[in-house]
Amino acid sequence: MLEKKIVKESPTSGVGIGSIVEGKVVAKDRSSLYIDLGNQGTGIIYGREFYLVKEVIKALNVGDIVHAKVVEMENEDGYRELSMEDATKDLSWQKLKELKDSEEIISVKITGVNKGGLLTSVNGMAAFLPVSQLSPENYPRVADADKTKILKELQKFIGKTLEVKVLDLLAEENKLILSEKAKAEQAMKKLLENYKKEDVIDGLITGIADFGAFIKFPVLPAEALAKEGQAQQIEGLIHISELDWQLVSNPAEVVKVGETVKAKIIDIRSSQVFLSLKALKENPWEVVEKEYKKGDKIKGKVISFSAFGAFVEVLPKIRGLCHISEFPSQADMEASLKAGESYQFEILAIEPKEHRMSLKLTK
Repeated sequence: MLEKKIVKESPTSGVGIGSIVEGKVVAKDRSSLYIDLGNQGTGIIYGREFYLVKEVIKALNVGDIVHAKVVEMENEDGYRELSMEDATKDLSWQKLKELKDSEEIISVKITGVNKGGLLTSVNGMAAFLPVSQLSPENYPRVADADKTKILKELQKFIGKTLEVKVLDLLAEENKLILSEKAKAEQAMKKLLENYKKEDVIDGLITGIADFGAFIKFPVLPAEALAKEGQAQQIEGLIHISELDWQLVSNPAEVVKVGETVKAKIIDIRSSQVFLSLKALKENPWEVVEKEYKKGDKIKGKVISFSAFGAFVEVLPKIRGLCHISEFPSQADMEASLKAGESYQFEILAIEPKEHRMSLKLTK
């Protein structure tokens, strides 16, 4: 039998149940692994703990250095009982915490998807990369936000390698949350240094989503455009509310992918840049404020219906709302008004700064 070192416990030894210890493999048989822990005595991995990591143990040789967790200070044979599986988890978790704290960029291979994002693993730990944490380049450009279409777009990443950083550790779920856009954000901050609010750029519409349009424009100064033979581009967002002065229900009605447009930078937040098309267009509400007031009669064409009422175009790019409360019911409203038809309305209220006009159908 292996000669074991019995060590009398010292109150200052610092080792107790749950401690991670390092030792040298001194012997192994078909069901046990023996580890020399130096002045901490001899440790043993056997029984269930042995079989949980038997494939790992199979590859170990006498003299190899291993880490294990103490699960019993001293068994009836005088050995410290150890667990390699628990130690591996603890060490992996510690390494992941260090990755998070250092914000180190790591490479991961995508192994699966769900409607919320991409699945992978880091150091043997399950990891999740949410759609919201994808870089602008990889964000699924699905105009109607259809989850089935988004899932189809995400499936293209299976088998690909992405560069990410650890965003969060979910200890209770034994899972990590990753971010790909973190790396892009660091680079984007640098690229945006030569731009400021109110700058006007020429950009290319690269994608359309239900909340707005993505636009790419060149890096400044000109000498910064070349990197590894390719032109660098900044990608920003034109929110749906900044596409036009009129109410826009679908960004594709205003811009098309591949179209070049002029846009004004209205905000730069860290690595994000927000632009506006309507800021370069004449504000039609200024005309409304000068020429119309509460109580005036105005002709308008019914554009569409909603749960709030009927949207009415009274001037080019100016739409008012004839509220549902002006009718006994939704059915009465739709019986009184037809989409595409024009009617006489009374202006109940004008709020130019909020771009709102309230209307009432007149006889």
